[in-house]
Amino acid sequence: MTLGDLFNLLSENPSVILFYFISVPLTAFLAYVFGKGDGNISPWKYLYSVLVFLVCIPGIFAITLSIYLFFFERISIMETNVFTQILPVLSMIATLVMIRKNVCFEDIPGFGKITGLIMVIAALLILMWVFDKTHIIAITFMPFYYVIIIFVVLLVAIRFGTKMMMK
Repeated sequence: MTLGDLFNLLSENPSVILFYFISVPLTAFLAYVFGKGDGNISPWKYLYSVLVFLVCIPGIFAITLSIYLFFFERISIMETNVFTQILPVLSMIATLVMIRKNVCFEDIPGFGKITGLIMVIAALLILMWVFDKTHIIAITFMPFYYVIIIFVVLLVAIRFGTKMMMK
C-alpha cells in the first residue's frame, strides 16, 4: 500500500478521519470547560500534551504535503483533498486555540519538540526548493559565496530545530 492508496482509502471512507479530527478539538473543548484555570497542573497539562501531539503531527504532515504538492508536483489548488490536506490543518488550529485559552504553551510537556520539528521540516523544504529551482546555469550567475551562505544558514536552522526536538 502506498501513501496515495492510503489517502484514497481515507477519502473513500471519511467517517474514520472525520471522527478523529472532530474528536480531538472536542476533547480540547471539554478539557477547557472542565479544567478552566487548571491547565498548568498535572493531569490537565499531560492531556493537553497528548492532544497537541495527536493533532499537530497530522496537521504538520498535511501542511508539508500541501507545500510539496503545490511547489514540487505543481498540482492545482483545485485538486486539494479536503480530508487529507484541509481537515487536519483546521483541526490543528481549532485544538491549539482551545488549548491556548486554558494554558500557556510553554507549560505543555513536549511542545518545544513540535516547534523544533516545524523548523526542521521548514528548513528542509526550503533546501529542497532551492535545489529544485537552481540549476548549474543559475548558480553560475549567482556569486558562489551566496550559495554557501544560504546553505550554511539552512544547515544551522536544521541543527537548531533538531536540538529543540531533542530537548
